[in-house]
Amino acid sequence: MQRRSFLRNTGLTLASLAFLNKDSLAAFLADPAWNIKMLTEDIGIFTEKGGTIGFYLSTEGAVVIDTQFPDSAQHLIDELKKKTENPFRLLINTHHHGDHTSGNIAFKNLVPHVLAHANSKANQERVAREQKKEDKQYYPDQTYTDTWSDKIGKEKINLHYFGAGHTNGDSLVHFTKADIVHMGDLVFNRRHPYIDKTAGADITNWIKVLDKATATFSKKTQYICGHAGEGYEVLLKNDDLKAFADYLGNVLKFTEAEIKSGKTKEEILKATDIPGSPEWKGSGIERPLGAAYIELTSK
Repeated sequence: MQRRSFLRNTGLTLASLAFLNKDSLAAFLADPAWNIKMLTEDIGIFTEKGGTIGFYLSTEGAVVIDTQFPDSAQHLIDELKKKTENPFRLLINTHHHGDHTSGNIAFKNLVPHVLAHANSKANQERVAREQKKEDKQYYPDQTYTDTWSDKIGKEKINLHYFGAGHTNGDSLVHFTKADIVHMGDLVFNRRHPYIDKTAGADITNWIKVLDKATATFSKKTQYICGHAGEGYEVLLKNDDLKAFADYLGNVLKFTEAEIKSGKTKEEILKATDIPGSPEWKGSGIERPLGAAYIELTSK
């Protein structure tokens, strides 16, 4: 937002800012730590830390997709209460990872139901037990295995499970009227992904999941992803899903070639780029390479 338009919208002038001290001025002009972007008049995204949150403000209540962490979830709750007087209707988790579900607890007395894939719920319960954090969870009380659908307000919301990818419990959440799909962590836009082999992740099948997504939805579908590299957006198009599928294929191809050349896992993890996918760069390359090594050597 431009400073002058911001001042105009808040009824302030540049002259009036002269009466603020240095600290107050800095605090006033600083952007908030979180950001809300509306995609339609009633569907938007919230970003702060962790996986991208999606939300839908219907006349029958708000639907929220993923929750990040307790503090950021509370920021979201406070902001949505400014936008609607309707209660929270449903919370959806795209998968179990903590940066998508730790904030569930903030909704415990606000939303009647939490929905996720059956494997996602099982994973969340298992990890909570292992980490001794069961008291910090608000688990899904509703699950599905293949598809789930409901009409809420003027939107029909469909959930799809296309098989193992980032984990073995990733949901695709489709707002059919708006034609917007929240992909969770099934897409990392130009950022090296975390691939959770401990929760059934499968790179080979992940590529098939992305292919099925582009075949199922339209060429005009807008996608929301969980994470993006620096300088990239979490809002995607069809071609971005295809590019990420190609990236995953290149990860497997490169790792297989390195294994066949006799390199050890430690040597492979020292790579600095994925041939064929130069846009995926920066830290974290060892995550996909390590997962690919496990997948290729365990067959």
